[in-house]
Amino acid sequence: DDVVAGDKLVGLVAALDPEKEVPGPAELHRVGTIATVHRLLRAPDGTVRLLVQGMDRFRLGEFVQEEPYLKAHIELAPETISDGLEIDALARNARDQFQQITQMIPSFPEELAGSITSLEDPLQTAYTIANFQRMELRDSQEILELDSIQEKLKKLIGLLVREVEVLTLGQKIQNEARGEIEKVQREYFLREQMKAIQRELGEKDEQAAEVEEFRKKIEDAKMPEEAGKQARRELDRLSRLPTAAAEYGIIRAYLDWLTVLPWSKSTEDNLDIAHARDILNKDHYGLEDVKDRILEFLAIRKLRIDRRSEKREESNDVIRREREGVILCFVGPPGVGKTSLGQSIARAMGRKFIRTSLGGVRDEAEIRGHRRTYIGAMPGRILQSLRRVDSKNPVFMLDEVDKLTYDFHGDPASALLEVLDPEQNTEFRDNYLEVSYDLSQVFFITTANTLETIPGPLRDRMEIIFLSGYTENEKLAIARGYLIPRQIRENSLRENEISFTDEALKKIIRQYTREAGVRNLERKIGAVCRKAATRVAEGRGEKFEIVPESVEEYLDHPIFLGPEELNKRTSIPGVVPGLAWTSFGGDVLFVEATAMPGGRGFQVTGSVGNVMQESARAALSYVRSRAQSLGISYEFFEKYDVHMHIPSGAQPKDGPSAGVTMATSLVSLISGRKVRPQVGMTGEITLRGQVLAIGGVKEKVLAAHRNGLTTVILPKRNEQDVEDVPDEVRETMKFVFAESVDDVINAALEQPKAASGKPASKKPGRKKTKQMKAKKNAKNINRGR
Repeated sequence: DDVVAGDKLVGLVAALDPEKEVPGPAELHRVGTIATVHRLLRAPDGTVRLLVQGMDRFRLGEFVQEEPYLKAHIELAPETISDGLEIDALARNARDQFQQITQMIPSFPEELAGSITSLEDPLQTAYTIANFQRMELRDSQEILELDSIQEKLKKLIGLLVREVEVLTLGQKIQNEARGEIEKVQREYFLREQMKAIQRELGEKDEQAAEVEEFRKKIEDAKMPEEAGKQARRELDRLSRLPTAAAEYGIIRAYLDWLTVLPWSKSTEDNLDIAHARDILNKDHYGLEDVKDRILEFLAIRKLRIDRRSEKREESNDVIRREREGVILCFVGPPGVGKTSLGQSIARAMGRKFIRTSLGGVRDEAEIRGHRRTYIGAMPGRILQSLRRVDSKNPVFMLDEVDKLTYDFHGDPASALLEVLDPEQNTEFRDNYLEVSYDLSQVFFITTANTLETIPGPLRDRMEIIFLSGYTENEKLAIARGYLIPRQIRENSLRENEISFTDEALKKIIRQYTREAGVRNLERKIGAVCRKAATRVAEGRGEKFEIVPESVEEYLDHPIFLGPEELNKRTSIPGVVPGLAWTSFGGDVLFVEATAMPGGRGFQVTGSVGNVMQESARAALSYVRSRAQSLGISYEFFEKYDVHMHIPSGAQPKDGPSAGVTMATSLVSLISGRKVRPQVGMTGEITLRGQVLAIGGVKEKVLAAHRNGLTTVILPKRNEQDVEDVPDEVRETMKFVFAESVDDVINAALEQPKAASGKPASKKPGRKKTKQMKAKKNAKNINRGR
């Protein structure tokens, strides 16, 4: 205000530190400019702008005032002026360089450029060009402090030449890049322009809104500290990237996965034991062992929660055990209710249910996920399933865990170890997420048809619960209580329009299904209901009662012929029914043997494995070693070839439990003694004739019962396993427990007829005595030789 009111002269001096707003006397350059104030402009925010014109140079002297503004003595410092060709040449060169610069800058006004290039005074030329040329403060101050006009022009020309080179190089780069700009780059420029427009309008751009949305999701997800840090780090990267960048989409997808996972979402367990028992009994018939195990788990969990307030010192092992989740493995043939049992458990506990099938999975990344470096990378099936179910404590069923395979991509069964091991799954690290995820609250259930293909370390982490096949009465009850009502609903029938008698259902079970489970039984019932629905829709009837005589009308001819087929096949010597156990449950397996002229030849066919072939050779060796006591001539093996065949040749077979069946088949063939009607057997043999224990007794007995067998020969060592057979089956069957092959032969084959002229008939008393001894003591079975 004093300047405007006075002579309007002010001294302008640059600060040594441009960032400092109010420098002191010692913080100023010593050379400045005397300027005349032409206009003073006051902005609404209180700032003041001056329009000034430089007049002369000066040097600072002694300061006489510091408040309210600086005031000092000055000494004028005019430049030394000299005439001559050099100074004219320097001035012209400066004007030419500046003109070249203005031509490279299209926005520079042509009139202003023309007036500057028409200047003739060297000093005025230097100061005017320096005023319009962009340069650093130190360069401007250096030009101001130079006393010689020649030196000023030389310094200015150096700066102008450098600027020309920079602009020339920039034009060259721009010209080269202009032809190579692709669609993505054009979109980038357009997006940047759109952002600028949105900023001017006070609107948020799309990227900023997306970043803000992710920030809110991260806060709402309540992630652990490690995951939260990773999410915020990636969000910062996302905010700095242009949306057209390739990495933008990768980071966005990663954040989407990270924020959508159920880090803190869970359901409250319903630990009412009575409620759980009602649901399990309502959904499934039988399976008492499995139901008891589930109720035990719920009871222990209920007690643990109820008594958590009790103060007591506990070891680390106890604390660790409390964190562990139970991992059940349901093993059984198809159709016995393994998968549906998992759904019932979820209903009983009040948890969400999710299922994923592992059949045929051969890549480890299917479990652990792919690393983000791969295009299209995603988390593994575990985290994908948790995202779908949106809960961190669901009942998670891993179906067909026995059908995992492996190749050069890795072993998925080994990857499951981290998922199912309570010591590790509290910090499960998916390759895609790269942060720990707690799986300890997930109730894992696995299913399998057999344990043989599950690796030992994986099997060790699970509690195995076997689900055996259903008996006929159980199937009848399941059909009445579950299958028929469901098929009536699915086929839009009313309950009063169709009914099944018990005998009709038994005929379907015996002659159309013969399975361990009830899956095919439901299909057959569904087929009957569909035909009935068709007739109702056509108006050909209003009520249908399915009786045994009408079953064939709906289902065509029976697939299995029942006991008649067994009696027909075993009416020939050399054909013996054995009992087998497969991943589909128990089954009846026929062993056939025949002889033909030749000599010492022996072959086994029927897609048998190495173990089964060795059992056949062991059976042959035993029969040859006991030929005399069995009433067989040694000449038979010299004159005849033996061919043993196990039908259903397309189905692979293996295992040692057919040993007694093969030995009995050989004895039946050579001695001409037929097998007794409706007799089945199983057991492994040794070269000394001992009968060793086998597995799958319950399934094999149920298969014998389904196929109409009434007598089952089992190893003596498996006698206690018969207690697992349901009472209704055990009461209708006869069990023979054999310690030796002689016991098996005596129980399975018809008694020999008196045959004169045979070598064995000369000493019948000795043969009979040996057979009686064999029943009493397995250690004496080879003493006859």
